[in-house]
Amino acid sequence: MVVVDTNVLAALLIHGTNRSALAQELYGHDSDWRSEAFVLVEFSNVLATYTRLGKLDRRGARDLLATAERTLMGLIQLPHAQVLEVAADLAITAYDARFVATARSLNVKLVSEDAKLRQAAPAHVQTLADAIASYA
Repeated sequence: MVVVDTNVLAALLIHGTNRSALAQELYGHDSDWRSEAFVLVEFSNVLATYTRLGKLDRRGARDLLATAERTLMGLIQLPHAQVLEVAADLAITAYDARFVATARSLNVKLVSEDAKLRQAAPAHVQTLADAIASYA
């Protein structure tokens, strides 16, 4: 099982991003990807931005959103109070705390390419490369 945040999900599904190959390699090792339900809100925002910039048409955005929903094996909705506690404990945004709290609740590390988040919660967050290395 792998818990991912939005940037890793986007790297998997939006081909040509600078971390697409790593995300695809991780997915090849373990396709049981999980996340906090908020990931689809953030991913929708990424898709809206790509559409607004002309990098993706509406149909393509809808297709990628549907693929994201199928790709994630489980979406978890955490209590807001629990997320707030994690955010306060780690001095991170509630958005990021949703993903860290999800990983903690499943007793795995979050996979994220967010350097600030990894620095704030090194015991709970790892890079794509580190996650891949754990399968070696």
